[in-house]
Amino acid sequence: MEIKVLGTGCKRCQATETAVKEALAELNVPAEVKKIEDPGEIVSLGVMMTPGVIINGKLKVSGRIPKKEEIKKWLQEEK
Repeated sequence: MEIKVLGTGCKRCQATETAVKEALAELNVPAEVKKIEDPGEIVSLGVMMTPGVIINGKLKVSGRIPKKEEIKKWLQEEK
């Protein structure tokens, strides 16, 4: 599973990355988590507002911090 956390490093983006990693640990799901901070790359992935989360190439959220339970649901859908 490949997860991209999109954001320039702000507190909201850091909180999103932390929530993703906690959800992975709680579900014991192996995944490669990539932090994308380059604004040009973020826009090229279709995200205009950060933070954003892409799981296995599918945009799950942008412009808000997702709840950990929401992230867990996405992870289970993508297993």
